[in-house]
Formats: sequence, structure tokens, C-alpha cells
Amino acid sequence: MTWKPHVTVAAVAERDGRFLLVEEIIDGRRVINQPAGHLDEGESLVQAVVRETREETAWTFEPEALVGIYRWRSPRDGETFVRVTFCGQCTGHDDRQPLDKEIVRTAWLSREALAERRARLRSPLVLRSIDDYLEGRRHPLDLLVEVAADG
Repeated sequence: MTWKPHVTVAAVAERDGRFLLVEEIIDGRRVINQPAGHLDEGESLVQAVVRETREETAWTFEPEALVGIYRWRSPRDGETFVRVTFCGQCTGHDDRQPLDKEIVRTAWLSREALAERRARLRSPLVLRSIDDYLEGRRHPLDLLVEVAADG
């Protein structure tokens, strides 16, 4: 079997001390996560986080910086994830847009409210990336370099 980590992106968006989150059904469990998802073929990491945030929340997300790049191995199934987490602003919302089928609802929660729901987090990456954001971890987007096939 070939080992292949999943490359994912996530958005940390804060407004008035609250963070944009989603409640979603994963493997029959209702969990809390940032707007997040897999990198699709042919798109940049920035394009992926903008798309995933729009699909899962109907918010337009404008990335401003990288919070971190995390590697996590799920104890449940052994899958490995490399997650690129961005922070930025939500600039518009389309309340007519349907959300991805797994999404139950979106919510803006404080860090404290999220910590109280720790058992319902999809992974420890949710709280870790918010804590890193609150600690001021910001890396410029130009760390991400798209290299053309011809070099």
C-alpha cells in the first residue's frame, strides 16, 4: 500500500472575538471544524481555502496570512493530514447559496465556547490553529510558491 497524506486547507476567520466554524456530519458523527477541505487538482492552496470556505459557509474569505502548516495522524483510522491554515477576513455572505451536503450549520463561536465543546471537535487541529492565531502567528502568503511544470 502506498502512503499518501491528505493535503487540506482551513480558514481561521475572526469577528468580534468569535470564529467562523461549521458543524458537519463525518462518519455518522456531528463534529465542529473550521471551514476546511482537500486541495483539488489544478488549484493553488489559496484558491482551495477560498473555495472551501464559500462551499461550506457561503462566506467570501479573503486570506491575509498563513497561521501554520500542521501534520496530524488520525488515531481513528491512521490517515495522515497535512493542513495549511490561513487567517483572513470574511467580506460577504450569500444566504441563498446551498452549503455542502455534510454541513449542518455554520456558527460564530468564541475560543472559550469552542473549548467547552472540545469533545466534539473534528480534530485537535481546530483549537490548535485558533490558539496559534491568537498567539499572533502570521506568516506571509508569499511563502507559498507555485512552480510551473517547466520550472
